[in-house]
Amino acid sequence: MNKSWIIIGSITTTLLLWASAFVGIRAGLEAFSPTHLSLLRYATASIVLIIYALIAKVRLPERKDVLKIMLLGFIGITLYNVALNYGELSVTAGVASFIVNSGPIFTTILASIFLKERISCWGVFAIVISFIGVLIISLDDLRKLQFNEGILLLIVAALTQAIYFVFQKPLLRKYRPLELTTFMILSGTIFMLPFSPGIIEAIALAPIDKTITVLYLGIFPGALAYLTWSVALSKIRASLVSSFLFLIPLLTIGIAWIYLSEIPTLYTWIGGFLILIGVIIMNIVGKK
Repeated sequence: MNKSWIIIGSITTTLLLWASAFVGIRAGLEAFSPTHLSLLRYATASIVLIIYALIAKVRLPERKDVLKIMLLGFIGITLYNVALNYGELSVTAGVASFIVNSGPIFTTILASIFLKERISCWGVFAIVISFIGVLIISLDDLRKLQFNEGILLLIVAALTQAIYFVFQKPLLRKYRPLELTTFMILSGTIFMLPFSPGIIEAIALAPIDKTITVLYLGIFPGALAYLTWSVALSKIRASLVSSFLFLIPLLTIGIAWIYLSEIPTLYTWIGGFLILIGVIIMNIVGKK
């Protein structure tokens, strides 16, 4: 198959699956608690990745890296997904996608502190623009200045994702992206095991379509999307691949509009536009 088509197919598949995850979570929360949803989703993803690891003969991590991997799995998988799921209880899929995909801004701030990556004046401007966008989306009613608690949880999710991205960077010098992702998803799933009481009853009581939705979240956005993302990363520059992530919030809004009948408000469009502009500026001219 032509290399260009492999790249286009991998990127398109990843974007659609990750965008659909925000919609799938909203649908899954109609039948499952946020913690049960997290565990069932990533238990499914773990099974898929274990099968892949056995077939591909993925090497085990070095003993000295196990603690780091488990800690990052707890932060980037367990905490991220619990915060995301609780946040989506009161926030639409489209808004959640915009907030969480402001994560590159947090990543840049953390990288400047811990990895000594410099931020230009354009970078500072991008951060300000993005936070204004988050603020606009966060206000349920600008006249009453009511702040949605779900937004705070989504900001926590974006921050944990940024920590996950920044501190896995040294490990990516030793492990392939999919290897590291497999280890961290397995670690994050282990930390979710305390959520298991009552999950069998929850599955039995849930409508079959909601259970299928959660299984979809585990198999496709949770496992397959990481595989197609790794394929894209192996073919072209990481910075170029990452630039396509800006499309996820727009795709999420479209999917949520069709599947959940969630019509975005004017505040969502304005705030989301500012977030996208900020992230684009940050990635194009904001870093030194």
